[in-house]
Amino acid sequence: MNDPGVRATFAGNIPQLYEEYLVPLIFEPYATDLGSRVASCQPSRVLEIAAGTGVVTRQLAKNLPAGVSIVATDLSQAMLDQAAAVGVARAVEWRQADALQMPFPDEAFDAVVCQFGVMFFPDKARAFSEARRVLRPGGRFMFNVWDSIDKNEFADAVTSALEVLFPNDPPRFLARIPHGYHDPAVIERDLAQGGFTKPPNVVTMTARSRASTARVPAVAYCQGTPLRSEIEALGASRLAEATDKAADAMARQFGPGPVDGKIQALVIAAERQ
Repeated sequence: MNDPGVRATFAGNIPQLYEEYLVPLIFEPYATDLGSRVASCQPSRVLEIAAGTGVVTRQLAKNLPAGVSIVATDLSQAMLDQAAAVGVARAVEWRQADALQMPFPDEAFDAVVCQFGVMFFPDKARAFSEARRVLRPGGRFMFNVWDSIDKNEFADAVTSALEVLFPNDPPRFLARIPHGYHDPAVIERDLAQGGFTKPPNVVTMTARSRASTARVPAVAYCQGTPLRSEIEALGASRLAEATDKAADAMARQFGPGPVDGKIQALVIAAERQ
């Protein structure tokens, strides 16, 4: 995350809720995929940006040989603290850093990886330029972004439920940011502006999101993401009401539990020339 306003909302108990609920709900299958893609490049030094609570970091530590250096960064120290508390299989350097101005020398890494973080960057071309700067020639920049919200059933259901509860000013964080940067042409343009002149490889990856009850996705999205701040801005006491409303809507659409819904993302790989 690289918007200071968003960083402020990844505080309190949000990192714990994020790790407990969102990681198994939506992030783990994509982390497994991204970790494998990075390992296939056989890098010797890897930089992760917007590492969050470390779901990809753990995959990198598992998949990469012990001699491969892993540096995991995030703008939010609270998220990094949670990642470090969960732990990894081997040594990782955790470092607070801004993806728009990274504290690393030119050509320091063979691979740069980012899971569902670029959507938060206020200047994506600048962040891509920084990723390119720290990559060695021939290095790979691999990241993923969520597809549109209508292709991600749980997030769409929660957003629709909150539109009913708050008709005059619905909280639209999920549609606006996590699911708001998915046009391959726009992504390719921003990468080119950042210096990645070769067209990227873009793959659509569909997976399933599963939870034991309908309330789990409601808590995950309403309380474990910056959507929480938008809800609380409409009334400090309305978070519980919004979570209940989202859970009821989820139960009507998917059943009380276990629940199963489609998730879809784009996986992008760009090479530094």
